[in-house]
Amino acid sequence: MSILLELFLTFFKIGLFTFGGGYAMLPLIQEEVIAHKWMEIEEVINFIAVSESTPGPFAINCATYVGMETGGVPGAICATLGVVLPSFIVILCVARFYKQFKESKIVSSVMTGLRPAVIGLIGSALVSMVVTVFLPDGFNLGSIAIPDLLVSLAIAVVMTILVFKKVHPIIIIVLSAVIGIISGYLLN
Repeated sequence: MSILLELFLTFFKIGLFTFGGGYAMLPLIQEEVIAHKWMEIEEVINFIAVSESTPGPFAINCATYVGMETGGVPGAICATLGVVLPSFIVILCVARFYKQFKESKIVSSVMTGLRPAVIGLIGSALVSMVVTVFLPDGFNLGSIAIPDLLVSLAIAVVMTILVFKKVHPIIIIVLSAVIGIISGYLLN
């Protein structure tokens, strides 16, 4: 199978079977990208950071980034189309039958059941990234990257305070990037 078709089908599957948006897609994206040997786990963490810090929907950014890395511009186009097409088709169907979906107790119950699953998927992706970043050599006290942990905790605390003070998200993102860059230079 060509890489372009493989990218399209893989991201179509991700788009089709993931509910809850980009963050809920993280575990499936991680699993697929690593299973296809398109990237190593460290690269996955980096592309997640790049995808999160660039404008646009997270899932589309991820698909475009992976597609570009593995198949160039055609790969980026195929992966992006793959991840977007299922949502596009579903939205067309929902728009067509909106009144029936809106008042359906079955659909309402399904959505109620999906909410905890989405939170679980996002939590799973978070745990996976934390383990990769802070415990690169497995779990033991000697392998904890203390400087990375301290910098990350400091950024998390500062950003949490700024969020509660209602600072604009763009300022928080830029400030996080600046702190990360400075700490990267100081620690390395």
